[in-house]
Amino acid sequence: MSRTVAVIGGGYGGAAVAKALESEADVILIDPRDAFVNSAGSLRALARPDWAANMFYPYATLLTKGTVIRDRAVAADPAGVTLASGQRVEADYLVLATGSSYAYPAKPSSHSISEAINDLRQTHKELIDAERVLILGAGPVGLELAGEIKEVWPHKHVTVVDPVEQLAPGFLPELREDLHRQLDTLDITLRLGTGLTALPPTEPGRTEAFTVTTSGGEEISADIWFRAFGVNANSDYLADGRLTTLTPQGQVPVTGTLNVRGHDHVYAIGDLTDIAETKMAGFAMQHAEVVAKNITAQLRGERPTESYQPLPFPMILMPLGPRGGVGQLPTPDGPTVVPTELVSQIKGNDIFTGKFVEQFGPTAV
Repeated sequence: MSRTVAVIGGGYGGAAVAKALESEADVILIDPRDAFVNSAGSLRALARPDWAANMFYPYATLLTKGTVIRDRAVAADPAGVTLASGQRVEADYLVLATGSSYAYPAKPSSHSISEAINDLRQTHKELIDAERVLILGAGPVGLELAGEIKEVWPHKHVTVVDPVEQLAPGFLPELREDLHRQLDTLDITLRLGTGLTALPPTEPGRTEAFTVTTSGGEEISADIWFRAFGVNANSDYLADGRLTTLTPQGQVPVTGTLNVRGHDHVYAIGDLTDIAETKMAGFAMQHAEVVAKNITAQLRGERPTESYQPLPFPMILMPLGPRGGVGQLPTPDGPTVVPTELVSQIKGNDIFTGKFVEQFGPTAV
């Protein structure tokens, strides 16, 4: 019996499921990058480029038995995947884990470790000379970026603009109150409930003075700006419909067992799925656990029974630099706001570096 599992995408979920299954099957991990990227650390690496090496873990240290193919999927069907090089990978099981794309610097734009680190260093040099920083987007990415900048350069003037009326909608009021308090302490200026009449005339991440106007008529002058909004599912290779019909958002419909609808041997995990939850690395890794158990059961001739149940409320760990931040986590009695010290302990201090050293081994960049 053939036991080939092709995992398309080596991000948080894909790397985890490949690692979990390599002792059970012939695992082939497909990703155009030369390393796993802990993109949650990208914002810290921008402010502290000496920290950037903690983000990258070569795939060679991930799998001891499986195969890694550095290539990009251009098409997939129930029998396998076709790569940009023209190579065809046949598989008994497929795991779609290509995640999502997001504006730099939240996610590196290069597939090469050296080029990604160089990009961060160059943008850091631009940021050094900018006294006024504009961030478009007051979600977790925008606020975490503001916090990392203020940790290194407390004197810089940072303004965050977003059309939303409220920070952290859907979270407990205590979390929002604490978040506002910490942002005030950091002297981060918020402009909520307003957008810009036009994007800044300069390139993001480059220092050049400019002035923009909000929809309310206020003028904001800055020296550099960053985009912190807009998530797109990486699902172009599925657009031909041979494997599944994508949702209008470009996501993959999945069942409770995380099977792609209509296929008992094809799974999807992470940001790519149509699961109604915030797209977070932690959830992708939970998806990976479910899929690994289900494929293992199938390989042993058993019926897969693991299912994934999204939380009925959002959770988050949002550092504002290594020492600040807010969090909301689940408990048996429902969601609870956690203290800043716990946010720092779990995520803020090392942005999960310890977890990935454990997963990949100590050989980072």
